[in-house]
Amino acid sequence: MVSEQQIWEWLEDVFDPEVPVLTVVDLGVVRDVNIAENEIKITVTPTYSGCPAMGVIEEDIRRKLLSEGLTNLKIETKLSPAWTTDWLSKNGRQKLKEYGIAPPEDEVDKSVLFSAPLVVPCPNCNSRETKMISEFGSTSCKAHYNCLSCKEPFDYFKCLR
Repeated sequence: MVSEQQIWEWLEDVFDPEVPVLTVVDLGVVRDVNIAENEIKITVTPTYSGCPAMGVIEEDIRRKLLSEGLTNLKIETKLSPAWTTDWLSKNGRQKLKEYGIAPPEDEVDKSVLFSAPLVVPCPNCNSRETKMISEFGSTSCKAHYNCLSCKEPFDYFKCLR
């Protein structure tokens, strides 16, 4: 019989279709792996309740585990508690930066309420001289920024709590 640890290791090979350097484990989308009565249950939580990538993610999880010989699978979506950027692994945050996407800052961006823009360091040159161009970047979970130092555009993975 396969172990939960082995399944977690296999899930490290399942990548997010929107940010292909992150695995579903890096993202914290996979919340639980449970083996009971010969059934394997994977619990997932989308980054947004309407995340368009979840169907693909669930199918990729199913395909990966089937390829490893597991057949009695159940993938359950759980919306509560809601996903938060706190669930991103430290490794995932580093992968985002290396990919050119600024990882979420530790504080929640309240600039919409108080008109004080969040300072997001550039993932390319680390300058804090950046400017938000659009609240929404290539996906709804990212904002689009521009670095005023190196002049490079970049996405910022929004902080959600």
